[in-house]
Amino acid sequence: MSFPLDLSPFLIEKAAKLSIKDADITEQFITGGGKGGQKINKTSSCVLLKHVPTGIMVRCQKHREQSKNRLSAYKLLILKIEQQVLGKKSDIEKKIFKIRKQKQRRTRRSKEKMLHDKAVRSEVKEQRAPVKGED
Repeated sequence: MSFPLDLSPFLIEKAAKLSIKDADITEQFITGGGKGGQKINKTSSCVLLKHVPTGIMVRCQKHREQSKNRLSAYKLLILKIEQQVLGKKSDIEKKIFKIRKQKQRRTRRSKEKMLHDKAVRSEVKEQRAPVKGED
């Protein structure tokens, strides 16, 4: 399995595990859009990749050069296919889960702090109340 460009060994290994073949990927070079004025509308630096078996499409227009966009698009495509095939076992999903857990911990901690502050505030208010029975 050889891709038309030099990918990192990490990505080639992922592609091999997911059995992504070069023949399954269709490649198109299209004109970009958005910011950049006339130059972006004239040059075909935007790369569109489609993995035929899964139907996943990736469009990359981050860089000015077509070669860099092509490399980024292949990387994105491999990661997206991994995410779809492996689901929660993929690296991206694991990172997302880890961040969510950290945020839950933070919110739990902040809620406890808020409740503690509320209790302290109620004690202060209780002490302020006038004493009944004294005239």
